[in-house]
Amino acid sequence: MVTEEQVLAELSKIIDPDFQRDIVSLGFIQNMKIEGGTVSFIIELTTPACPLSPVFQKQAIDLVGDLPGVEQVLPTMTARKRGDRQMSAEQSGLKDVKYILAVSSCKGGVGKSTVAALLAKTLAARGAKVGLLDADIYGPSVPTLFNLHGQGVRASTDKKFFIPNDVDGLKLMSFGFLMGDGPAVIRGPMVSQYMQQLLHNVEWGELDYMIIDMPPGTGDIQLTISQAVQIDASVIVTTPHQLSLTDVRKGIMMFDKVNVPVLGVVENMAYFVCDGCDKKHYIFGESGGKELEERFGLETIAELPITGNLSGSLDELAASGIANETTDIVIRTLGKKLMDKVERPEVTHDAKTITLTWPDETVTVSNAALRRACNCALCVDEMTRKPLLDPASIPMDIHAEKIELIGNYAVMVDWSDGHNTGFFPYSVFRELEKMARHNKGVNSATGNAGCGSGSCGCK
Repeated sequence: MVTEEQVLAELSKIIDPDFQRDIVSLGFIQNMKIEGGTVSFIIELTTPACPLSPVFQKQAIDLVGDLPGVEQVLPTMTARKRGDRQMSAEQSGLKDVKYILAVSSCKGGVGKSTVAALLAKTLAARGAKVGLLDADIYGPSVPTLFNLHGQGVRASTDKKFFIPNDVDGLKLMSFGFLMGDGPAVIRGPMVSQYMQQLLHNVEWGELDYMIIDMPPGTGDIQLTISQAVQIDASVIVTTPHQLSLTDVRKGIMMFDKVNVPVLGVVENMAYFVCDGCDKKHYIFGESGGKELEERFGLETIAELPITGNLSGSLDELAASGIANETTDIVIRTLGKKLMDKVERPEVTHDAKTITLTWPDETVTVSNAALRRACNCALCVDEMTRKPLLDPASIPMDIHAEKIELIGNYAVMVDWSDGHNTGFFPYSVFRELEKMARHNKGVNSATGNAGCGSGSCGCK
């Protein structure tokens, strides 16, 4: 009879591409049972509806099924359970929701609501239990996106909860269902009260995912949502246009202040594909995603084209390759974020340098070099990307007065010259240290220009 060691040896050949490790060492294999020629086990992945689930399931059946004596392989695909969620209400309709994902933008009209609906509808079509909350009080989009005008809202039998509308298994709630097509003429305190009701007084039931379509901006409503419920992660939607890119910084700062991890940026309207030549044309510029990563240290996880699908039928969009590819990337990135135990560096600074220290790495840069590398709007023209900062204007005694870590990808510095608007991704620190090593001059042993260590890439 086959042994558990033999089965695990075969399953260890399955490599998770996001972690570059096998699923056995990652702890995904649970409750193995071997009864005669039948082998059963659980593969517990990081998140529900993971796009790698059917891939791992087939690989497991094929690998274990080839072992001598195995007649049947029964893998059960599940997802890791989340711990208790912190919420501002004791009796909340969100208590049985596994993961809450916020889709945000700091400027209207960039396609945030369409992306949120795309994610929710695609996940629901895959069999996941999903809810979509339209949190925009003043400009709700869900009634229009799903063509649910005049639906209204029903109450539970005890009158304590609203019942969300159901469309093909996807649960929907929007302030637009309460107000209809009329404008929401409401002041701040009332907005917060309505928002609390939409968050906690809706009978969502058991859900794998709650997608919150956040209102644009970084004001009271956004803070109310972030403080009222523990959000697991967020995605920021933008366009490549400089006006939109400028506001991404505000979204990053807002989520960092309320301890919500940002998975990355979805760049909408990034390009269009010509019908005649199938070539991608980046009409707003091809460097949008790269620029975001350089300025904020935040990865662009998806680029969406300018296409009629994104402004047409939501059903057609959800069935498109665009929807499936974007959803795959977001869910896999969420799973990786939940599993990663990335350590934030220890930051120290003195009159001359700033040092970032990880358990296996230390990076030190001079204050003047880092200040000159600032990429903010005051130091680099946002439209042309031409430098505005005169390096000679940096005081010789420039130093950091205050340093903050932003998420786990960047540092923000309050400088002694009064400047405090620049993000410095960890990659900038590494690049500056590499350049400093290179510029140390001629290697005394070889007589060649460069540091001679090989670690900085120079020779």
